[in-house]
Amino acid sequence: MFDVRNLNVAYGQSDVLHGIDLTVAPGEIVAVIGRNGMGKSTLMKSLIGVIPTKSGHVRVDGAVLTALPSHARVAYGLAYVPQGRQIFGTMTVKENIQTGLVVTGESKVPDEIYSLFPILWEFEKRRAGNLSGGQQQQLAIARALASNPKILLLDEPTEGVQPSVIKDIAKVLKEIRQLRNLCIVVCEQVLSFVLDVADRILVMENGRIVHSDSRDQVDEAAIARFLAV
Repeated sequence: MFDVRNLNVAYGQSDVLHGIDLTVAPGEIVAVIGRNGMGKSTLMKSLIGVIPTKSGHVRVDGAVLTALPSHARVAYGLAYVPQGRQIFGTMTVKENIQTGLVVTGESKVPDEIYSLFPILWEFEKRRAGNLSGGQQQQLAIARALASNPKILLLDEPTEGVQPSVIKDIAKVLKEIRQLRNLCIVVCEQVLSFVLDVADRILVMENGRIVHSDSRDQVDEAAIARFLAV
């Protein structure tokens, strides 16, 4: 479903990502983990088209998206939850979710989204800027799901979120996978969250994938060494 091959990305003359390969099957959750500054956010932004690709390709369901702008990638089934959430603070919860519906041509928020995030149903008329950090993160995920994606990309979803809500986010990602058979790619540095949610774990260091484990064979000590400062 989602295939990234030999992805290279540069900022000006500085190469940042070096030959990234990533394949995700329907219903699979893959976590890319690493310290700050290792290239995780750059990877997410290049996959959604915010940052141009120097070389390599990104395919969704066989279609090559590498040269397409972000909005066109969304139409092909990519959805992105950015680091820091970037919700529209002055708009209501419902209006925020509706921005994700634009690509589908619908205006009614699907009941399924409110069933996944009951707090958003309760607060649908509240300004999004008045929500807690954890509620804003749920809203950002709901907005991405509204576009009916095939692939869901999440950049640091636990950042600024209290531990109890982190567990809720892990639970809802697994529910989303079950309901929609999505490919989910999550960039993260909280190892406990990754071990809870991921089927496969990739470690990124200096713009390269340097280690890979399936969840049932994970070497926690090896991964923790990569995360140590």
